[in-house]
Amino acid sequence: MEISSNKLPTYLRALSVMIFIIVLVFLLIVGKSLLVPLFMGGFFAILFTPIAIWLESKKVPKILACIISLLMMTALVGGLLTFVISNVAEFTQDFDDVSGRLTEYAHAVDEWAMDNFSYDTALAEKANTDYLKNLLTEHSSSIGDFALKTVGSLTGLVLIPVFMFFFLLYRNHLTNVIIHIYKDKDPELVKLRIVNLRKVILNYIVGVIKVMGILAILNITAFSLLGIKHAVFFGTLGAILNIIPYVGPFFGAMLPMIYSFLTKDSLFYPAGVLVCYQVIQMIEGNFLTPKIVGGNVNLNAFITFLGLIVGGSIWGVAGMILIIPSMAILREIFDLSDGTRPFALLLGEEKDLEKSQTDTIEAEEVNDDKKD
Repeated sequence: MEISSNKLPTYLRALSVMIFIIVLVFLLIVGKSLLVPLFMGGFFAILFTPIAIWLESKKVPKILACIISLLMMTALVGGLLTFVISNVAEFTQDFDDVSGRLTEYAHAVDEWAMDNFSYDTALAEKANTDYLKNLLTEHSSSIGDFALKTVGSLTGLVLIPVFMFFFLLYRNHLTNVIIHIYKDKDPELVKLRIVNLRKVILNYIVGVIKVMGILAILNITAFSLLGIKHAVFFGTLGAILNIIPYVGPFFGAMLPMIYSFLTKDSLFYPAGVLVCYQVIQMIEGNFLTPKIVGGNVNLNAFITFLGLIVGGSIWGVAGMILIIPSMAILREIFDLSDGTRPFALLLGEEKDLEKSQTDTIEAEEVNDDKKD
C-alpha cells in the first residue's frame, strides 16, 4: 500500500521544502564555478540548435554540425568582446580631458563645502590626474577579475563551449532521459512539452537579441545627435545591459550620463542623454518587448524581481542574466506533474497556467483516444 506524501503533517511538508531550498542555495553557491558554465552552455546550445538541425538536414554529420555551431558561437562572442575591449582602450585617450573636468568640479565642491560647512573634502586632490592614474594602475587587475568572476573562473570560460558542444550532440539523449523520468506520462506528450519548452526559450532568446539590436540603433542615433563621443559603444553597451531587467537599464543610462557630464561644457548633454534614454525605454517597455518577445517566459513580476535579487546574490551578473530563462524552464517542468503544478502556479501568471493545464488535459484526452 502506497503512502501519499499528502498525508504528512503540514509542518513537516513545509519543513522539507525549506530544507530543500537551503540545500539548493548551498549547492548553487558551492558549485558556481561549474554550474554557471553549465547553464550558459545550455542556453547557447538552445540558441544554436536550429542551426545544427538545419545543417543535419543538409546531410552534414551530427558532430560536424555541432562543431560548426560551436565555431559560430565562439566567433560571435569573440567579436563582441573585441568590440568592447577596443572601445574601452579608446577611453584612455580621453582620460586627461576627463580628469581636468573632474578637477574643476571637485574644486567647486571643495569651495562650497568650505563656505557652508567649514569642512575640507579634499576632492580636488583626489581628482588629480596622477592620483587617478595610480588608482587605476593599482586596481587594474580587478577588471579582469570581474570578467572572470562572471563565469566563475578561467576554467569556467573554457567549459562553456565544451558544455555547449555536448548539449548539442546529446540533445536527443537528454530528451529520452526526461521521458523516462516522467514514465507515468505519455511519452509523446512529454516529448511535445520538451520541444515546446525549447521553442519557448529559443523564441525568448531570439526576441531579446532582436530587441537589443533595435535598442542599440536607437541609442546610437540619439547619442550621435547629441554629439556624445563613443556613441556606438555606449549605445551598444546600453542595449546589452538591457538584458538584465530593472538593473541593466539604470547602469546603461548612468555611464553615458557621467561621461557626458565630465566631457561636455553644459548640463544639457547629460540631461539630454537621460531624456533620450527614458523615451527609448518607454518605447521598449510598451511596444518592442511586448510585440517581439511577447509572453514567452510568462513569469509574474514579483517572481522576476525576487529571482533577480537571489540570482545576483548567488551568481552575480551571470545569475541575473540566467535566472529568468532558468525559472521559465522550471515552470514548464513543474507543469508536467500534478504534484509540482502548484509551484508552476507560483512562478507563472494564473491565466497562463490555466491555459497550460487546458492544453495538457486536451493532449492527454487525444492520446487516450488513440490508445482506445
